[in-house]
Amino acid sequence: MTSDKLYHLPVMLQECLDGLNIRPDGIYVDVTFGGGGHSKAILERLGENGKLYSFDQDPDAKQNSLAFTDNRFTFIEANFRNIKKYLRLYGVKKVDGILADFGISSHQIDEPSRGFSTRFEGDLDMRMNQKAEVSAFTIINEYSEAQLHKILGMYGEIKNAKTLANAICTARMNTPIKTTGELKAILEKHAPKFKEFKYFAQVFQAIRIEVNQELEVIQEFLEQVPDLLRDTESRLAIMTFHSLEDRLVKNYIKAGNFNGELDRDIVFGTVTKPLEGITRKPIEASPEELSINNRSRSAKLRIATLFSEL
Repeated sequence: MTSDKLYHLPVMLQECLDGLNIRPDGIYVDVTFGGGGHSKAILERLGENGKLYSFDQDPDAKQNSLAFTDNRFTFIEANFRNIKKYLRLYGVKKVDGILADFGISSHQIDEPSRGFSTRFEGDLDMRMNQKAEVSAFTIINEYSEAQLHKILGMYGEIKNAKTLANAICTARMNTPIKTTGELKAILEKHAPKFKEFKYFAQVFQAIRIEVNQELEVIQEFLEQVPDLLRDTESRLAIMTFHSLEDRLVKNYIKAGNFNGELDRDIVFGTVTKPLEGITRKPIEASPEELSINNRSRSAKLRIATLFSEL
């Protein structure tokens, strides 16, 4: 197994464990196994009757899971947007805690062939599930100018999204854009001066979100969580790494929908929502962690449980 530190240094590990409020005999789910750092720590806190189910659709994560020989652990090679369906295949209807880390693993970023990073030359891929049909190449070379404009603006918050979409479409007319380097060569001509690296990151983020349907996956996952949590002592711990993700999580915990508007009973004025936050503000990495793990700088951890009017 690739070491946890090399594959993916777990972000806010202690804070996640504390937030989960782990019961030794409980059933827990880590929906983003990755390098297994969080899963390993959860297992260490479970008693002999505890159970952990970990999801990941990435083949590298599956390879890492082979080192986990603990009979309390089950690896599920699937997208967590189908969490309810797959847990029921194992006879699990209620759980005591769910952990989600929406960050891209260090290994995925640092592996040039995956095409996630702006720092390395690689094929335009960005698929977390490498069996998926749509890749970054598909989006860059086959999406219409209007579609590109939309995703660059919505998911990358690119200010000159329309201009950039036109430039990409013009460039691909002669020959397909195949690599991250070829894409960056186009981006360089349109990036704000002295903010090139941020611009590259925003564009790559937009493409990656579209390739993996990341925001749709988060919404589908969140809507299943209330049915899975056992009681008000059960916990949902979610780490997000950019504002688009965090807004969805924040709004769903606050209001039970993704626009953040509370639904109140017309007669009694009571709030109708499935979850409530344990902490008013998101938890962020400590100065000590920031000094050793730069990728924790944008992480926000939110903890929630089932809503109780009492």
